[in-house]
Order: sequence, then C-alpha cells, then structure tokens
Amino acid sequence: MLGLVYLFLALNLVAVQLHASPDGELRQAQKALNTGDYEKAFPLYIDAAHNKNNPLATFTIALFYDNGWGRPVDRAEACRWYEKAAATTIPAASHFHGECLVEGTLKSSDYVEAVRSFQQAANLGHYFSLCSLAELYVDGLGVEKNPAKGITLCQQVAEKGVVPAMTRLGRFYSERNDKTEGNDKTLDYIAAQHWFLMGAQHRSAESQFRLALMLRDGIGKPIDTHGATFWFEAAASQGYTPAYYPTATLYFHTPVDPKTGLWTEKNLAKAYLWLSATLRGAHNADEKPEAQQMLNQILEVMPKTWRPELDAKLTEHFTQYPIKSHYVFPRTNIKIGRSTIN
Repeated sequence: MLGLVYLFLALNLVAVQLHASPDGELRQAQKALNTGDYEKAFPLYIDAAHNKNNPLATFTIALFYDNGWGRPVDRAEACRWYEKAAATTIPAASHFHGECLVEGTLKSSDYVEAVRSFQQAANLGHYFSLCSLAELYVDGLGVEKNPAKGITLCQQVAEKGVVPAMTRLGRFYSERNDKTEGNDKTLDYIAAQHWFLMGAQHRSAESQFRLALMLRDGIGKPIDTHGATFWFEAAASQGYTPAYYPTATLYFHTPVDPKTGLWTEKNLAKAYLWLSATLRGAHNADEKPEAQQMLNQILEVMPKTWRPELDAKLTEHFTQYPIKSHYVFPRTNIKIGRSTIN
C-alpha cells in the first residue's frame, strides 16, 4: 500500500501538474477529490484517462485503487494503472510501477524491469527512487550485487534532504550484514542512528520509532531510556500505532516515588493515555493483555476525576489520527538488532 509520505508527494505532484495544465480539464475532478467526494471524482478521472488519454488522470486512478478511495483497496488494479501511467512522463508512476514489478503483483517479480523503472523515475526527478534502486543493488536483484553502490545512491538522496531517504538509509545500516562476494558491508549502528535521528528531526514517525528502539535496547550506543521515551512518544503522537505500546511501557516502568511507591502525576497520566491508546488502536494482539493488566494497576491509584480530561485527549488524538484497519511496514519483516518488527 502507498505510504503516507509517498501519497503526500504524489498528491502534490497531481496538484502542481493540474495547476500547470492550460485547459484545466481535471480541475473539477481534483476539487472533488480534495473534498473527499470520491464518487464524483472517480468517473471524471476515468473519462479523462479513457477518452482523452490524460496521463495524470491515469496515475490518479491508480491512487484510487491503491488507497481505497471510495472503493475496496485493489493492489493489482492499482498496478495495472501505474503501468499505464509509467509509459508517460509521470515520475511517481514509474516509481510505483517499479514497486509493483519488485512485488510481483501482476506476474512474477521482474527485477530487471524494476531497475529500469526506478531509474526512469529518478531521471524524471523522483529522486527517492534511487533508494529503491539501492535495495536492488544491495540484494543483487536485476543488477550485479554491489551494496556499497546501493548505499551511496541512497545517501546522495538523503543528503539532499529527502526525508524518506534518511529513513531508508538508516534501515540499510541497521538491517544488513553482507560480507559475500567481496562486498564487506557490515552493520553500522552508529550510522543508522545518525540517519534515523536526521529523519526523526524532520518528523518522520518511522525514523522516530526506529531510533527509539535502538536507544531503548542500547544498540550502537549505551541504553538511553529518556531518549527512547521521547522519540517513541513523538511517533505515537503522530498516530504511529506501533509506538503506542512501547511508549506506554516506558512510562509505566518509570521509577516511582520511594516514599509513596507511586508514579509522578505526569507519568501516571502518560501511562494511562498510551495504555488506553494501545487497547484502542494497536494491532498487535499480543500487546493488549499486558496493556490491560498494566492499565488495571494504573486505575487502582489514578484519581477518577482525571479520566474525563484524559479521555477527551484520547478522543482528540483518534479524531486526528483515525485507527487504520492494518499497519504496513515497508517491504518485509524488519530486524533491528534484538528487536523484530512485523
């Protein structure tokens, strides 16, 4: 599924190209899409794609299917439309077509064509595609295996300030351990922390979360519980559901007042908020029984008068960040040191 960052970039591309369009044939469709009127917008895009061969309309139809705008998510149909749009000069279409080729959504994975598609996207200005191309160099898929070249490609993009590239580069350094075929590419946790920090400072929730994992577990540097709590909560506050439970547990396990044996008021309230968020919004079923047990302990000591205000904050949070039916991490299961993310 399309990541939020990529979706943001794609929609900005749509808006810019619509603004530049002399005939403005899609402005009515874009206006309907911006207001969430998918039933009105979709046939307008279909008409422009089929009858006018409008490449922007073709690309936007793919987004409809990829994101379930007014219809069930259909990745295969999205990939068909990405393929059509990639034959034009829509950079993001070439990128997403490359992802479809890697996934093997419509047919067996075609890494050679994926290399061409990512390179085409990058040539058209979608520089993050170089990081997807880097994945193929690191794994030796569709190209001769060359992890060093792959990382260099992605680092060039990260150094341009492209935030998703910072996150991807951090993953390269924290996940890979490749010493085959003379490519001495070992894990570099210090470099990983650097790039996750760069992404975290640019409000990348995934970078914030992964940096927090490393700080919590002492990967690359000594354990930093305070830093881990800060970055977990930064990600959780953006509705990044995998961060709810670790944020809650760190607040729950903060040192208590030795005289009273109780949490500070701040930590008590924070533990209540994030444990409640875990029970309401997290998708890892294994977390919920433990979260409920901890919440029961919190409720034994937290004044009942606090609950209305705290529950109102929870409602506000989930209004801003609605609960997703599922949460997808990029690519496959991801391992960072001793931590595994599904």
